[in-house]
Amino acid sequence: MKIAKMGMVLLLAFTGFSAIQAQSVDEIVNKYVDAIGGKDKLSQIKTEYIESNTQVMGNEGQSKLSIVNGVGYKMVSATNGQDIIMVITDKGGWQVNPFMGATTPTPLPDDIFKQSKGKMDITGPLYNYVAKGNKVELLGKEGNEYKLKVISPDSALTTVYVDATTYFLTKMVTSASFMGQTMDVIFTFSNYKKGDLGLSFPYATEISYGGQFTITSAINKLELNKPIDPAIFVMPKS
Repeated sequence: MKIAKMGMVLLLAFTGFSAIQAQSVDEIVNKYVDAIGGKDKLSQIKTEYIESNTQVMGNEGQSKLSIVNGVGYKMVSATNGQDIIMVITDKGGWQVNPFMGATTPTPLPDDIFKQSKGKMDITGPLYNYVAKGNKVELLGKEGNEYKLKVISPDSALTTVYVDATTYFLTKMVTSASFMGQTMDVIFTFSNYKKGDLGLSFPYATEISYGGQFTITSAINKLELNKPIDPAIFVMPKS
């Protein structure tokens, strides 16, 4: 009888903790969504086009990003007269990277495609996360930031940091394969400004690849709902 009562107490305690955890996650996510402009405005986004100035290991360049929400993502980065291209679609991905010896379009490896599918989601992993099939767990607080674990339907893991004062997204950590190594890729976001539709976006991003090298970018043009031809996501025939 005592064991049964103990089991019931533990069950109730666990159930109560789960409810508090879910409530805390939803409270943080809702405040984040409100901070960047609100769910009504986010629901209006169909496409995103961005032009940025970039720096890679001391080399300056420009990048152009085109996204049709849930359909395709294309990043073209020009450095030293060479174009690096990465494309993700709902069916697969491809890339051109002359610095890695790939001067013609080649399909993305399955592990990179799986980890990169979230790039097609303009609104990010937190907004409408339940409908997207993402699982979000509050890991606690680090300094003035909430730390959230996001697991996609494909089991891709992303750790997200939200500022506890502004509720802006400050950092995301994922993993990627590079030169045969798996490493943490850390995205740090800053310089939030209001753009199209009255939504706030980070106009400065720093990407650290396992601490081995860093890419920084500063947005100089951002357009939402600009017509984008899905044909740009099709891999050219060699």
